[in-house]
Amino acid sequence: MIELKSPAEIERMHVTGRFIAEVLTEVGEIADVGVNLMELEHHVRGMIKRRGAESCYWDYAPSFGRGPFRNVICLSVNDAVLHGLPRDYTLRDGDVLSADIAVTIDGWAADSARTVIVGTPAEEDLRIVRATEEALAAAIDAARPGNRLGDISAAIGAVADAYGYPVNTEFGGHGIGRTMHEDLHIPNKGRPGRGVKLQPGLTLALEPWFARTTDRIVYDPDGWTIRSADGSRTAHSEHTVAITEGAALVLTRRPDEAVAA
Repeated sequence: MIELKSPAEIERMHVTGRFIAEVLTEVGEIADVGVNLMELEHHVRGMIKRRGAESCYWDYAPSFGRGPFRNVICLSVNDAVLHGLPRDYTLRDGDVLSADIAVTIDGWAADSARTVIVGTPAEEDLRIVRATEEALAAAIDAARPGNRLGDISAAIGAVADAYGYPVNTEFGGHGIGRTMHEDLHIPNKGRPGRGVKLQPGLTLALEPWFARTTDRIVYDPDGWTIRSADGSRTAHSEHTVAITEGAALVLTRRPDEAVAA
């Protein structure tokens, strides 16, 4: 069931979103050559505890995972792109790190992800990160009342096509509100003019992610970490947005971003 949120409820989600933006800003600042993924995990645990927030990931046990997830942030490196289980891995020069986090504060959720390059960036890695960011901006621009869900998917897919990246549609965006995942699946490719009509009060997590040369995925033995099937590098960008009477309100926008507010 699709639940439209009131302006007051959206503002409560915005409170959560601002905290998530703070977390991902700090993760981007801390991630450096020689930093262990578990250091990042424990840093974020501390931030969540101090804020009085609750992780949406801790004990999360969907059908595709292997047992409950016992971490508070997904950290995916290089060819890993989604649901990366934090582990004893020390970041190296040139690593591509995708960080994804969802929490609730006072019962309202927000979800966001960013990809950063550790140390010296390779041009092809900068390119795929830029592609996901541009796809996310295009998705946000399409998230307007009167448009349809397919317009968002088509906007993401058009950017992927322009860059020459294949698109996997198994995992994508979703509804969000009182829980991390609410009704509506938003594939990262689709046909415009199709699907649910967008209305003010609809809250969505939009999350384009691409692998450089494949749309196929494989799972690590941990049952969670999703990688590109051919080992090509990946990137992931995500924001929680609210449909308004005009441009979408980005609830998880970080201060350093040039996306619509």
